[in-house]
Amino acid sequence: MYKIFETVDDVSRYTAQRLLAKIQAMPRAILGLATGSTMEPVYAKMLQDLQHQPLDVSQLTTFNLDEYIGLSAQHPQSYNYYMHQHLFNQFKIPEHNVHLPDGLAADIEQACLAYSSAIQSRGGLDLQLLGIGSNGHIGFNEPQTCFNSRTHVVELSEQTRIDNGRFFSDQNEMPTHAITMGILDILEAKEIILVATGPNKTDIMAQLFHSAVDEALPASALKQHSNLTIVLDREAAAALPEHALNSVI
Repeated sequence: MYKIFETVDDVSRYTAQRLLAKIQAMPRAILGLATGSTMEPVYAKMLQDLQHQPLDVSQLTTFNLDEYIGLSAQHPQSYNYYMHQHLFNQFKIPEHNVHLPDGLAADIEQACLAYSSAIQSRGGLDLQLLGIGSNGHIGFNEPQTCFNSRTHVVELSEQTRIDNGRFFSDQNEMPTHAITMGILDILEAKEIILVATGPNKTDIMAQLFHSAVDEALPASALKQHSNLTIVLDREAAAALPEHALNSVI
């Protein structure tokens, strides 16, 4: 199901409201969270709304999609740091209920196994929030990732390193590998919201719309999901066919 809005602000407000409604309806919800520039205004809207309508998040549990290998939680470009800066420092979920992959784990493979197991032991994710990369990756699941994958180590593609390298003052600091939740972990979520905004997402959203389900385009796996919402602004939706644009809100 597509939800197409005029502006990034509208997209962020709608997505934030969906997340807060889920928490209100399910105080013990297990949420899968994403990072990146697309999510910053979403989290900002959540925090803004919570100032006017506080929610008890003491029973909420979160699992983040991914983390760079080799960056500490205190590194300004780590996703642990991102989540605390943009959400957790004000969104007071008990720390023991917050889960992020450990990019400095002594045994990375074991840490990956434990991460997927922790999600499954809680009955899976109630809602997974996703962005999408310019090459169609979800999480850091690059093209040709097996759709049956669990949390694993991935070598970042050249395109992903180019896209994300802009956040590093020194391009040489950009990690080459990451831990990512697997595509199967994502698909087992009971509900998925994919958010894409801006002109740099126009091409990939058109590709996704027209694509068959194919491991060459990781996000195409989402077409198999029975409870998927794709939330776009006008710019990200600009190359979609007219019948999709008819759903503009």
